[in-house]
Amino acid sequence: MKILLVEDNEMNRDMLSRRLVRKGYEIVMAVDGGEGVLMSVSASPELILMDMSLPVIDGWEATRRIKGAPETRHIPIIGLTAHAMAGDREKALEAGCDEYDTKPIELERLIGKIEALRPKAPGG
Repeated sequence: MKILLVEDNEMNRDMLSRRLVRKGYEIVMAVDGGEGVLMSVSASPELILMDMSLPVIDGWEATRRIKGAPETRHIPIIGLTAHAMAGDREKALEAGCDEYDTKPIELERLIGKIEALRPKAPGG
């Protein structure tokens, strides 16, 4: 399963990508929301992990753009944020995220959410 990880923090990006690769996922990365929107088309990911606090275009707007485009609206997006405030989950879902998780990432919980959103094989 190919996952697009949109994360501006190099340490977070490196740690999470290495942990997911060890679990068998293929990871492509974007460092800001603008690059994330472009890579949602060019990299053809099956799922997107979207940090919500990003430079250039924040994760909220990047999610709205991806979900607003016919060629990418089917891609499940899990919003990630370190600023877990009341209402953030609802805000992420309103922006178009299919799921939401908080940082620091608890890997097994995140993998459960990834697997729940894994696109089903045709006829599967």
